[in-house]
Amino acid sequence: MSSAPLIACHQCDLLQRQSPIEDNGAARCRRCGAPLYRSRPGGLEQTLACTLAALATFALANAYPVVGLSVNGTLVDTTLLGAVLDLYHDGVWPIAGLVFLTTLFVPLLDMLALLYLLMPLRFGVTPHRPDIAFRLLHLVEPWCMTEVLILGLLVALVKLSVIATVVPGIGLYAFGVQMLLLAAMSSRFEPRDIWLRISAIRKSGATACWTPSTASASTASSAGLYVCHQCGLLSAAARLHSAHCPRCRAHLHFRTPGSISRTWAFLLAAAVLYVPANALPVMETSSIFGAEKDTILSGVVYLWVSGSWPLAIIVFVASIAVPMLKIIALVFLVVTAQRRSRWMQRRRARIYRIVELVGRWSMLDIYVITMLVALVQFNALATIQAGPAAIAFGAVVVLTMFAAMSFDPRLTWDTTEADHGQAAPVSRR
Repeated sequence: MSSAPLIACHQCDLLQRQSPIEDNGAARCRRCGAPLYRSRPGGLEQTLACTLAALATFALANAYPVVGLSVNGTLVDTTLLGAVLDLYHDGVWPIAGLVFLTTLFVPLLDMLALLYLLMPLRFGVTPHRPDIAFRLLHLVEPWCMTEVLILGLLVALVKLSVIATVVPGIGLYAFGVQMLLLAAMSSRFEPRDIWLRISAIRKSGATACWTPSTASASTASSAGLYVCHQCGLLSAAARLHSAHCPRCRAHLHFRTPGSISRTWAFLLAAAVLYVPANALPVMETSSIFGAEKDTILSGVVYLWVSGSWPLAIIVFVASIAVPMLKIIALVFLVVTAQRRSRWMQRRRARIYRIVELVGRWSMLDIYVITMLVALVQFNALATIQAGPAAIAFGAVVVLTMFAAMSFDPRLTWDTTEADHGQAAPVSRR
């Protein structure tokens, strides 16, 4: 019998045995293909270096203008925070708050939480209450959207280039570097290695104590085991005094309470708001030639006829196709889970991962609107204001993300009888 500790897939609940993997490799679930853990030699030091560099570029990106617009010798430029404040002063405070959270507050919080964890470990000291920092990282991860911001800025630059001379600022280049550093930081950070480092420093057997090496069933729930979605620790329910992870203190549950009902509520609200988000004007332009109202689709058409067809395709996919397909995909996942269907379970698991991955890209048009509103303010010549569809569209993006977070993907597999016997080793890649 293998003595390797058990782990459970957080997306299908299958019990598997940890297996050694090669450097820079990844272990995936044998049943649904979800990633389980990775091997990142030197990951702590590399993540710390990327975090420090990202913090420096974050300060630089917000200290200097992102982009400027020059008309007849008059230069209008703005920082990202300045653009957020312009939206707020125009009365579009829900969008201003959403942009502030996803591009300024959440990325900064993400970097500070990582720094809080990694800096003490670099010097062989355990950070105080690392569980709080880990829960914070898990909470903010889906809302860090710097890469979507960069693409939104590029689309805004194309639209602005026909109005006046575009002057890229230092902030734009700093945000580009920050995007690369955040991507590198995310790719090198492996929570499993951090917890192992913390356990080694404390010289405690907490991890081994709570991680079972045998089980009488093939899934965690049927074996009476909890899997923590935040740190991955497997815990025996009978040994816990409360339903909280003994390592990171996250709340534990066999299945997310009210998953189906809450997912339906978010989906119905998103579907209702999707109609005004695409039918009403998302921007209102006033100039000496008159007033014009643009919907999301008219913006796509404008990019296409102006020759920027690659950006037109990107905006169409991110702003029109993705929200609609997310709603359809999540409805499909919820209905099949409610009907306890065994049809295409592995493909349904893949659909769920895709929905989680692409959800943030629908924020593209929100960032485009933010920059246009901030820069096109030439009083009698031309001004741009956010239209009523902007708030509806932002709500659709947020609601579909909440719907994906509320759905428990383990429900897809609850009707499947896994193979009896000992847990199999994970799939290595």
